[in-house]
Amino acid sequence: MRRNRQTLRLPRESLTQSLALIVLLVLGAVALAGPSGVLAWTENARSLDRNAREIARLTALRDRLHNRVDLLDRRHADPDLVGELLRRDMNVAHPDDIILPRK
Repeated sequence: MRRNRQTLRLPRESLTQSLALIVLLVLGAVALAGPSGVLAWTENARSLDRNAREIARLTALRDRLHNRVDLLDRRHADPDLVGELLRRDMNVAHPDDIILPRK
């Protein structure tokens, strides 16, 4: 009878240990290959670098456009820029201008 009880306990213990092992393996797989796992770190680092370069490019573009807007302010427009834009966009020239054709 004593031997019979031990044989009944062994399958339960091995089942519990098997389930614990499966849970640990699943957690290990998620930690390795999950969305925030070890393998995703390199992709996240590349994405972060790419986004930082894009932010730097867009910031420089924004600064150039902001400077251009400041130069075209109605209260104190830059005469050189206004003249350049008039000549380029409206195809006009001052009588004293010397026009050199492009080749």
